[in-house]
Amino acid sequence: MGHVARMTMTGTVGITFVFLVDVVNLFWIAKLGDPGLVAAIGFAFAIQFFSVSSGIGLMIASTALISRYIGSGDLVLARLTATGALITAFVIQSTMALFIFLFRHELVEMAGATGETAALAARYLAISVPSLGIMAVSMIASGALRAQGDGKRSMMVTMTSGGVAMVVDPFLILGLGMGLDGAAWGLVLSRFVMLGMALRFAIGTHDLLAPPRFECVQVSIRPYLAIAVPAITTQLATPVGNYLLTRVMAQYGDEAMAGWAVVGRLTVVAFGGIFSLSGAIGGIFGQNYGAGRYDRVRRTYRDALVFGLFYSLVTWGLLAVFGGQVAQAFGLTQPGREVVVSFTMIGAGGFIFAGAMFVSNAAFNSLGRPARSSLVNWLRDGVLTLPLAWWLAGWYGAQGVVYAQAAASVLVGVGAALWGWHYVNCLARQTQTALDLAPPRAHAHADRFRRR
Repeated sequence: MGHVARMTMTGTVGITFVFLVDVVNLFWIAKLGDPGLVAAIGFAFAIQFFSVSSGIGLMIASTALISRYIGSGDLVLARLTATGALITAFVIQSTMALFIFLFRHELVEMAGATGETAALAARYLAISVPSLGIMAVSMIASGALRAQGDGKRSMMVTMTSGGVAMVVDPFLILGLGMGLDGAAWGLVLSRFVMLGMALRFAIGTHDLLAPPRFECVQVSIRPYLAIAVPAITTQLATPVGNYLLTRVMAQYGDEAMAGWAVVGRLTVVAFGGIFSLSGAIGGIFGQNYGAGRYDRVRRTYRDALVFGLFYSLVTWGLLAVFGGQVAQAFGLTQPGREVVVSFTMIGAGGFIFAGAMFVSNAAFNSLGRPARSSLVNWLRDGVLTLPLAWWLAGWYGAQGVVYAQAAASVLVGVGAALWGWHYVNCLARQTQTALDLAPPRAHAHADRFRRR
């Protein structure tokens, strides 16, 4: 429990600070007094969420693989894999950035944006999306730090970039009068700062990255994609669900969409610990799996569930108490306030079960069954979310969209937690180790690298 708590809380501080900066960013935009600007960020977030989620999937895969090699004692193969994963992630995310940039107008219209709001959302994407490749490199390097067990420096990476954004954003948005453009350029700057810090610690402090060579990709591409493809598929389920919910919410107008945008930012700030929990325990699972310590794998799973339960209960209680003040601080009109309060009073409770689902996903991704986490996430976000949203929105209007998100988490979270627990209890009978994912030529490349 101590290891789970330390790794999770260092990640929580880092990720919460980054998203807190995002909330402050939205706060300054709201001060301009135009609900259309806030709604535009909401639509842009629904689209950029896809690329960010795929980046998280790539990071999860690299952390799982690197930590396994570290746990088994093969540090050379861990370094080669880290660099290969970094190069692969950069190419994948840059390709996705190009696609979003070219079709940004069509994408925001598909999300339900119209008129000036759609134009603003597309402009925000045009400025911020090209830096996705930079963010991918940062995330892989930060994931390598977590695989090493250095949660403190991984936290410093995100806090430093967030701190720069905290200072720069109000200056760009209000001081220079750049408005939405200032918010986008502040995001780009923070990603470059994150890159510098992540590489500094990964290379300078821990020497976790091998020199970039083609053989790094040769060594890592097969085992990396074996985890990354289903991990990305898993992560993409959440933005798909959010995209579908955004389309349903859009029919209630820009004022409700402004409330939905606040809910999106509030979710990632308030429940940063739950999102961080999944990434934090991935490295713990991986190292102990690589070392053959299945008893510790089981204890990690159990303690992570307990941690997630208490974290969610405390956070839900705080949101229920202060939800009204949060809605008022953003200057939302009545439709927007109703959306926010429905989340703080009821919708946030769904994270008790979403947290259990995230723990099972981390176990499946790190312990050789990533397709199962894909199935779990798509059941929630791709199968259940939209029907529940249509049904509950028919009863409760815009607030029903929030209730649908929570209901889907409840229905899937319980089953996912039980399935994951059954799997980790059966690990001792598994004969395939983590290193079986690496083809023989990977070990041959590693041996040549060692001799050099």
